[in-house]
Amino acid sequence: MSENVVHLHKPTDPPTDDAAPTVLTVVPDAPPAAPVPLWVRSGRAVKSAVTHETTKSTVRAVARHGLYTFNGGRIVARRTWDGKTGARYERMIRTAEAAGNLEAAEEWEERLQRFRAARHHRRMDLLHSPVEAAKGIAVGTGVSIGVLVALGVVMAINNHDVTDVITPLRATIDFIALLIRIVQVVWGPALTIGPFLALLALWTVGSKQQAAPQWALPANVRNSEGEPITPSIVVKALRDLGVPALRNAIKEMGDAGASMLGPIRIAGCGVEVDVTLPSGVATNEVQNRRRKLAENLTRHEHEVFITIPEAARTVRLWIADSGALDEPIGPSPLVTDDTTTSNYKTGKAPWGQDLRGDAATLSLYQRHVLVTGRSNQGKTAALRALALWLALDKSVQFWLADLKGIGDWKWLDGIAGVLIEGPTDEHVIQATEMVEDAVDEMNRRVEVRRTDPTAVFPPLIVIVDEAQVAFMCPAVDDQRRPYGGSKATSRYFMAVRKIHNQGRAVDVLMWQGTQDPTDQNLPKLVREGAHTRASLVLGTESQSRMALGDKAVDDGAAPHLLRQGLDKGTLVVASDGIDMPKGQSSITVRTHYIDDDGADAIGERAKALRDGVTTLHAIERGEERDPLADIATVIGDKPRLKTQDVLKRLATLNEDAYGDWSFLDLKRVLDGTGAEPYKSDGRMVVPADRLARALANRDTDGSASADG
Repeated sequence: MSENVVHLHKPTDPPTDDAAPTVLTVVPDAPPAAPVPLWVRSGRAVKSAVTHETTKSTVRAVARHGLYTFNGGRIVARRTWDGKTGARYERMIRTAEAAGNLEAAEEWEERLQRFRAARHHRRMDLLHSPVEAAKGIAVGTGVSIGVLVALGVVMAINNHDVTDVITPLRATIDFIALLIRIVQVVWGPALTIGPFLALLALWTVGSKQQAAPQWALPANVRNSEGEPITPSIVVKALRDLGVPALRNAIKEMGDAGASMLGPIRIAGCGVEVDVTLPSGVATNEVQNRRRKLAENLTRHEHEVFITIPEAARTVRLWIADSGALDEPIGPSPLVTDDTTTSNYKTGKAPWGQDLRGDAATLSLYQRHVLVTGRSNQGKTAALRALALWLALDKSVQFWLADLKGIGDWKWLDGIAGVLIEGPTDEHVIQATEMVEDAVDEMNRRVEVRRTDPTAVFPPLIVIVDEAQVAFMCPAVDDQRRPYGGSKATSRYFMAVRKIHNQGRAVDVLMWQGTQDPTDQNLPKLVREGAHTRASLVLGTESQSRMALGDKAVDDGAAPHLLRQGLDKGTLVVASDGIDMPKGQSSITVRTHYIDDDGADAIGERAKALRDGVTTLHAIERGEERDPLADIATVIGDKPRLKTQDVLKRLATLNEDAYGDWSFLDLKRVLDGTGAEPYKSDGRMVVPADRLARALANRDTDGSASADG
């Protein structure tokens, strides 16, 4: 292809000999595109016609009305068959037998026998009916003629005309002839129109029953969001669930499955119904198809909850009104009513609302608490709502470590005895020492309770928010003991375990909030030590089992099915401290959200109840001591020493560090060293040789680590 080249200069500059010309390349127009073949255009036209919305609507309409007529005929035929035979009674008998209701089965058996006997009498009457009918017609005709003749005689006497004798009879014959002529005129069109009227009747029956597939139904029927839940809708949803045994059992039931359902009850922003499954259908077969069941009920998955009540082979369905769960539940009564008070022992914290719309309140008396869930889903807010209520009881003491440290708990300043805020390893160390101090307080209370069983102690609530930071902390102390982890040497883990084991008896309680539970950031022994376990949205079923336990998940608890971001503040709770329907092991709670301003206002009310509390923002450390080395020092050159003597000598060595030590403290230091106390001649002693070996091994390990 040739090109035309034109040399141009800028019009503002005079041309020079060495000026480079501006080159403008003129390219001829591209040749016109080849015409589209006829077969391609025809194919596109056919495709456009087939996929056009009008075509789809027409196909759906034709299929819908045709199936209305066909299935209407099936419905009429089935009703006729049921009316003429004992099929209905036989289905009811099978339904009663499947449900194990033998009394109902016997009653339906008696009804079937009565129906068969009545049918037999009707059939025997039909054998004699022709003769009886002939006799009746003959007698009736004779009587009628006699009456007409008598009437004619009366008319003849009255009119003095003998021909009037047959006038009534003639009039009757003429009337009958007129009827025959009318029938002859109408009969032809009736034979033509009759089939169409029959088809119209069948179509009417089918349309009333919506006897067509979902894809063929009108859009306003297919997308009937929020339609009322009726027994027929529930049964149809179960029938189409994809469980063959359930579908076949419903087909065989004489009442079309209605006997499976209990009463449909209004329950808050939805309805609740118990479904007794037929024999051969397990409850988990329905649980595992929650999404399909919800869609069959024209609901979203999060709007249908399936739990297992006490009754055998029964599932409890709670079905929300469409869109109701996306509406807020309103503010906490702690915010709206500034006269609200709390009582640790007898009161219940207003936590939110359950799915039925009832107030969900939680007893915190002598219960360890664990709240878990994904980040930014309302974990801290849920835990804080409980602490805000309990702060209004002036007898309650708080020690808190916020390992996120962004001010969510600043309202506790002036209320809590300890308030640690921050995410670093140093903050984890402080939090660990706080929990260990709580263990010491617990041990002190236990010792007092042994001497005085009637002793009463103020409740001490130890809260660690973002506890996964503590469990995952890599820091170690000067004895090579890790602060984090889940081994017996982990300081934080062991301190929490000790409070879980004995704290409840003396009102030292552990509350923890943590993200995405795993065996690494929430060890099994710790999570199972909590009396109240609550979970926001999680990622997997295995995490739900870690958060709530196998029992709750097997019975229908499913925080992993909550919606990330959309179900903020919605908790699945497993606790004996909250009211829940009988037979359920968990309950879903939509918690009240209390913002920072509301928390500060409630905090001021709590401070006013107290005489002034000095809040420590760090754990005060005394002189750094090496307990293992000090124990070796007080034993000296003796082969072994009684534990009581060891404690006395340690107190003499340093009163501040060891003055309040008990046997449990001594055992805690020696555990895992190989020099644990043992019994000799009936007395607990500490062996010097094993202690020396433990010190040597520790020093060797320490130097090796340092060299490495």
